[in-house]
Order: sequence, then C-alpha cells, then structure tokens
Amino acid sequence: VTPELMIKACTFYAGRLLKTHFYTWRERTIPPINEDDPLAEKMEKAAEYYNFRLQRYVFRHWHSYVKAQKEQLKNKLLRIQQMFQCCKLIIILNKWRDKARYKNKKRENELMLKHELQLRKWRSKLKLKVSAKEESICPKQDISEVFLVDEIPAFDISQLPKRAILQIFSYLSLRDMILCGQVNRSWLSMTQMNSLWTGIDFSTVKNIITDKYVVSTLQRWRLNVLRLNFCGCVLRMKTLRSVSLCRNLQELNVSDCPTLTDESMRFISESCPGVLYLNLSNTAITNRTMRLLPRYFHNLQNLSLAYCRKFTDKGLQYLNLGNGCHKLIYLDLSGCTQISVQGFRNIANSCSGIMHLTINDMPTLTDNCVKALVEKCHRITSVVFIGAPHISDYTFKALSTCDLRKIRFEGNKRITDACFEFIDKNYPNISHIYMVDCKGLTDGSLKSLSPLKQLTVLNLANCVRIGDMGLIQFLDGPVSTKIRELNLSNCIHLGDASMAKLSERCSNLNYLSLRNCEHLTDLAIEYIVNIFSLVSVDLSGTDISNEGLMILSRHRKLKELSLSECDRITDIGIQISDSAMEILSAKCHYLHILDISGCILLTDKMLEDIQMGCKQLRILKMQYCRLISKEAAKKMLSMVQQQEYSAADPPHWFGYDFEGKPLTEEQDIKPLKDSELTLNESTYSSEEEVAA
Repeated sequence: VTPELMIKACTFYAGRLLKTHFYTWRERTIPPINEDDPLAEKMEKAAEYYNFRLQRYVFRHWHSYVKAQKEQLKNKLLRIQQMFQCCKLIIILNKWRDKARYKNKKRENELMLKHELQLRKWRSKLKLKVSAKEESICPKQDISEVFLVDEIPAFDISQLPKRAILQIFSYLSLRDMILCGQVNRSWLSMTQMNSLWTGIDFSTVKNIITDKYVVSTLQRWRLNVLRLNFCGCVLRMKTLRSVSLCRNLQELNVSDCPTLTDESMRFISESCPGVLYLNLSNTAITNRTMRLLPRYFHNLQNLSLAYCRKFTDKGLQYLNLGNGCHKLIYLDLSGCTQISVQGFRNIANSCSGIMHLTINDMPTLTDNCVKALVEKCHRITSVVFIGAPHISDYTFKALSTCDLRKIRFEGNKRITDACFEFIDKNYPNISHIYMVDCKGLTDGSLKSLSPLKQLTVLNLANCVRIGDMGLIQFLDGPVSTKIRELNLSNCIHLGDASMAKLSERCSNLNYLSLRNCEHLTDLAIEYIVNIFSLVSVDLSGTDISNEGLMILSRHRKLKELSLSECDRITDIGIQISDSAMEILSAKCHYLHILDISGCILLTDKMLEDIQMGCKQLRILKMQYCRLISKEAAKKMLSMVQQQEYSAADPPHWFGYDFEGKPLTEEQDIKPLKDSELTLNESTYSSEEEVAA
C-alpha cells in the first residue's frame, strides 16, 4: 500500500465515523416530529379562510340589501316631499285663481263703468261738434265757434324741410306725382326733386300712359333712375329701347310685357351693365336673351324667368359663358315646364351661388331635377315648390347638403313624415315651414319638429291627418317658445285638449289660425285667451258660441278676429247696430280695416261716428248695407284709401233677407235678384274717384 492510498483510506474512514456519530447525536438531542401536527395546522388555517370567505359573502349581500333599503327610503321621502309641494301649490293656485277671478270681475266692472263714462263724453263732444257746425252756417261767428268746429288754418307744404317733403312725396304714385305737379309752381318744383325719380313705376298707369311720355320721362331723369317697373305695359319696341338711356339702372321689371323681344333686351343689356335685379317673367324671350345675360350683366343677383317657355336647356347652358352669372342669388323658374334634368344641371354649373330658389306650377319637376341642381348649389337657404306634385321625400334627402332656413310646399301627396325626419337631422336652423295641403303628413311630423329651436313660422293648413296628440308632442319641445305664427286650418281632428298645451307653452305666439277645426268649443277659448301675445286669431267654422265670444272679449291685444261660419254665435253675441259702432269709434282709434258688409241695421249716423273716432281707417267695406245712403258713402271716400259699398239685398248664402229675417228653403233656391247682379256697379274706391 502506497502512502497516498493510505491517506485516502484514513480520510474516508474518519469521515464515515464522523457522519455516524453525528446522526446518533442528532437523534438523541432533537426530539422526533409528529407528522399529524402540520396537517392539523393547515386544516385549521383552511377552516379560518373558509369562514372568512363566507362572512365576506354574507356581508356583501347584507350591504347591498341595506343600500337598496336606504335608496328606497330616500325615494319615498322625496316622493312625499313632492306630494307635499304639489298639494301646497294646488292650494296656492286655488287661492290665486279665486283672487284673480275676483280682481278680473272687479276690473271688468271698472272697465264697463269707464266705457260708459267715455261714451257719455263722446256723445257730449259729438253734440258740441254738431251744434258748432250748425252755428257755423250763420254769418256771425266768433272765435269760440271757430275753435269748436276744429278748423285748420291754411299751411304751405313747401315751407317744410326738404327731407320732410321727400318723405311725403315718396309715398305717391307716378300719377299722383303728375297731378301734384299741376297744382302750382311751388308744387311743381317740389315734384322735380332728383331723389323722387330714382324709382319710376309705370305699371300703375299702364292703361293711360303714352309711349311719348315714357320716352320723355326717361330722357329727363336718365341720370337719376335706379329702378324701373314696366310690369304689364304694352309699349312699342322703340320705347323699350329708351331704357338704355338709364345707364345707372339697377332694377328692371319688364314682366308681362308682350312687346318685349330679344332685340330690345340687346339694347338694354349693352347700355345698362349695372343691373342687379331683372324680372323677365311671362315674356317671349328666347335663347338669344339667355346668351346676353352672362355677357353684360356681370353683377346680376336676382333673376326671374317665370313662365318664359321659349328658351331651352341650351339657353341655360349659355349662362356659363364669359364671366357667367356666378353672383346670382335668387332664381325663379316657375312654370318653365320645358326645362329637363340636363337644364337643371346646366344651372348648377353656371350659378352655384344660388340661395333662394322658386319653382311653382311645374308638374314636370322631379326629384332628379332637384338632385342635379344641388350637386353644386350648396348655398341654397330657401326653396318654394308650389304645384310640383312629383316631388317626394327624396328631395329633402338631396337638399341635406344645404343649410335650409325656409321651405314651402303646397298640394303634394307624395311627401310623408319621413321628410320631417330629414328636417330635424339636417336643418337645425330652419325658421319657416309651409307644408300646405300635404295629405301624407300625420302626428309623427309634428313630433319630429319639436326639437327645432329656431322655428318661428309653421303652416300645416289642410293637413287633415294631424290631431291633438301630434300638436301636444310638438309643443313639448323647445320649439314652442320660439313659434310666432301657427296655421292649422282644416286640421279637423284638433280639439280642446291641445289648446291647453298651446296656451301653456306658446308665450310668444302672435298669429293663430284654427279655421274649420270643428271640434273646438268654448273651452278652447278659455285657453286661447290666456295667450296674451296674440294679435290675430281665425276661429271660422269652429263650434264656439256666444259665451266663448264673451270670454274672447277679455283679450286686450287682439287686433284681428275672424268668426265666419260659426253657427252657434247669434245676434246676442254680436249686435252690430249704430250704438255698437258708436262704442267702436270711441275706443278703436287705431283701426285700419273695417268690414261691416251685411250689417243691415247700420245707418248714416255710423259713418259720422267713424269719421270722428277712427281717423286712421284705410279700408272700409260696406256691402249690402241698405240703410246707408249713397251720398254718405261718397263722403267717406276722402277719408279712406279703399272703399266698397253696395245698397243691394244680402245674397241668399248670407241666410237672411234685407230685414234680417232668416230665409226659408224656397227662398234659398231662388236665383239672385237683379240688385245683387249690380254689385260691381255700386262699388266705389278712392282710386276710381280720383281717376274720374
């Protein structure tokens, strides 16, 4: 054995011996470990964890339950508070209503007393005036008598400032201006002011004017004339050529001129390049004139080609020649049935800046025509399509690229509620909607319009499928606070229920038409009278009675009221006699229009009261007033601008005879009397008197 092996053997033996002694020592010094104790400890921890999870699960359910109970308790308390507040408000409103009724009744009594006092003063004043007139017949007359008859001292109008004279004479027609120039030299000099001849309207004297006078007038005022109106004038071609003398002309109306030709338009267009407004409606122009428009009228903004049927699609293509009509804003193509889809496409290429579009009486207009036009005309803000039966909801979809503010359709059966959905989504700034006689519209249309915040005028007359539900949904939206004019004539399904919502929401409503809404009763008037902003109301053909009329009389701002065909209103509700007209004259000093046709009890005394009280009266209608004399009617001509008078018997459809007695069925069938056939002969107007 080598020493190295000996060393390894000794080392291995010593290690084994040390390991054996170490294990023996460890077994004696460290007690043995029981294997069941760790397992029991783990089971205990597991049990604790399970109990914790179970407690947390139960706590969560308990917490949710307690939270729900608290929420229910909170809601119950809130509901109790609301009920308490509601009961409190009901009590307050009942007390306020009783107090308001008491004050209203007291105010009515005071008002009636005030009216009686004013009427007494009126009668005494009238007596003084009559006595003063009688005394003025005597040759001896003192200063006090002159004061009583209200004589006005002579005054020379030429002494007024120049600005005031211009303002006065600006309201005169061409014929009146000529007559004023024949008074004296002073008046002639006033009528020769340059500012008065910037606009000349020959249409008012088209039946008496001569070509020679037209030419001389245009030659004299050629540097001042800015506006010319030849509507309906039958003039020679040479006379129309004289328009070319007015090189500063901006507005020209030659509509309904049968003698206007392309040659005349050539002279005018070459000499008057500054025209902004041009009306060629119902003339015989052709494509030659259409070629002249873009060549000379570079600043043209307003163009009317209504009922001009001799130009073609090619003529519309000429609008893009030269500088084109790119500044055109307003275009009227009413009645131009010869225009096809290609023609509208030509308009879009030439006049992309159009904002106002009018196309009436055009049965050939289709959705494709509108689509072709709006492909490039994105600035359109108002459209008028009256008498276009083939337009449908697709047109509104095509117009969705435009910011429409006003739309007007009439007599269309293809438009449905879907079009109003496009309006709600695409035209938030729309302010005027006229959809008259569109049978396809229902309550859903009004519901779609309720979110509009800028809508001020809504006309849905003859849309017979609209009822209370649609109107109530319409008024629930923000549109109700902005609406100013509402026309629901012939919407026969409307009743009193929607009127309550109308009076509650529409605080700014000025004009309301409910004509032929036959289900409206006196209860609706109770609501309508609370719309204090109302100025005009049309309740013709409704079911209101004398009581409703008495309720309506409480409205203070009402200026216009229509109650025709209201069968339940009798003579008790409206007694129109001389005494009633006396009260009217004493109170209504700002009355402008008065129609008393068929009031057979009125006499000449009524006209005296009107002359004294209603000094701002402009239009007076007195048809079938037998007790008013012809002489008294002629005296009124100097006071009013327009007057209609007839002493014939009332027509059979009035339902009563000249004595006010109801007609029998046999009398209704009889033909009209000869006196009714002479109605036009006995009708007077102030203009006709001047002409005579």
